[in-house]
Amino acid sequence: MLAPFACHPSESRGRLYPEDESTFRSCFQRDRDRIIHASAFRRLKHKTQVFIEHEGDYFRTRLTHSIEVAQVARTIAGVLGLNEELTEAVALAHDLGHTPFGHTGEEALDALMAPYGGFDHNAQALKIVTSLERHYAEWDGLNLTWETLEGIAKHNGPVTGKLPFALTEYSARHDLELGSYASAEAQVAALADDIAYNNHDLHDGLRAELFSTDELAELPLVGPCFARVDALYPGLNYYRRRHEALRRFFGVLVEDVIAVAKARLEELGPTSVSDIRGAGRAMVQFSPEVWTQLKVIRAFLFTRMYRAPAVVEMRVQVTQVVDELFPLFMTQTDLLPKQWRKDVEDADDETALARIVADYIAGMTDRFALQEHERLIGGVAADSYVVERG
Repeated sequence: MLAPFACHPSESRGRLYPEDESTFRSCFQRDRDRIIHASAFRRLKHKTQVFIEHEGDYFRTRLTHSIEVAQVARTIAGVLGLNEELTEAVALAHDLGHTPFGHTGEEALDALMAPYGGFDHNAQALKIVTSLERHYAEWDGLNLTWETLEGIAKHNGPVTGKLPFALTEYSARHDLELGSYASAEAQVAALADDIAYNNHDLHDGLRAELFSTDELAELPLVGPCFARVDALYPGLNYYRRRHEALRRFFGVLVEDVIAVAKARLEELGPTSVSDIRGAGRAMVQFSPEVWTQLKVIRAFLFTRMYRAPAVVEMRVQVTQVVDELFPLFMTQTDLLPKQWRKDVEDADDETALARIVADYIAGMTDRFALQEHERLIGGVAADSYVVERG
């Protein structure tokens, strides 16, 4: 049973290119399935979350992160009476536009693209699902529903000010109402992203020995979780102790978001998804108390993990990879794969060419970017370490 303010498949605004409905799946289920089968989704397996993907078998990659986000999002959506398939589709697609090497790669590509409109991974995700995935006979992209595209474009809130060029291009064809809030399903996906990375970055940082459990036990929110575990299981094995504490921390964040969302929804009393979009504020958020404590944890991770000396050193190296590949492809377009050269032929100015090159580099996995740099240029070491959280 869906809440009245949920996105109902029968009330979807449809797709840019009309198609017959599936006999067995709702439109949002089809969206989710198309995202899972997309090439860009598969490439997330070899893209950085915090650690470059080949650093170890246990560290999160962009793919495993997206799966964890989807799991959290479905849980919250189910409790709130929202459409779980739409929530899952947005969650699985939210990181499709990330470059190799996490936000370090994005910052490098954004700087290179500054004369041509910049680069934004959220806008790139929309471009991937509306244009760059080219498998269907009748259209480019995945031809997702309006609601899924809306969620990808503005799950973090209204998009105002100067728009990234990818959003500008698509909005001219298909108005996603970027100035309003997204559906509650998309808002849930955004908060599930925050919950997932705040939890698993602590776990991965411990595994990498960048900090200790004793240090974590001094942090707000996390410390009480360790205390509860110690009270329940005195002398528990180190690995089990940290797992039990962090899974409780995970639960604290999920329960807080659910409680806040329920309270805000009750206060608003929405009777349709339009009420959610027009509410003027997000319905799905952390409480002020938890958000204040989370900022302490995020500051800890920034200092001890994302900007640790080994991280800073590797940021320089992987930035060099992007910095050197971009001008190489700009001046030697014959080095691009065959399927990209037709786009190059159609490019009518330097900006159009730069955007093609940016699309190509952004789609690279960590390993492929390193391999291509070594093959075409040579130089940086491929025995990578931590890059940063994405």
